[in-house]
Amino acid sequence: QVQLVESGGGLVQAGGSLRLSCAASGRTLGLYMMGWFRQAPGKEREFVATISPSGGKTKYTDSVKGRFTISRDNEKNAVNLEMIGLKPEDTAVYYCAAVLYFGTINTENYNYWGQGTQVTVSS
Repeated sequence: QVQLVESGGGLVQAGGSLRLSCAASGRTLGLYMMGWFRQAPGKEREFVATISPSGGKTKYTDSVKGRFTISRDNEKNAVNLEMIGLKPEDTAVYYCAAVLYFGTINTENYNYWGQGTQVTVSS
């Protein structure tokens, strides 16, 4: 079992920045691909970014490329999402997720989820 707890959400003006963090416990993250997803009001949850166990492979959804950066620290069992140039359409609950890594980038079918942290971007 992997337990995930997100933090760092909040209210920010358009153009601003936030850093989301995800703290993991229960298992070492070294075997897991870690991802960030988000769900806006009235919409389905969508993939945002993911990172391989070594940090060598990352993938982003097109709408956040160049603005968001995912990183991880396996020794600290933590994953971060640095967000700059935030837009009102980035407003959502952001979730951290984990899935065992089998060598390929995974943007769906994650097994473990945090409770989410709210990000609100005002115009």
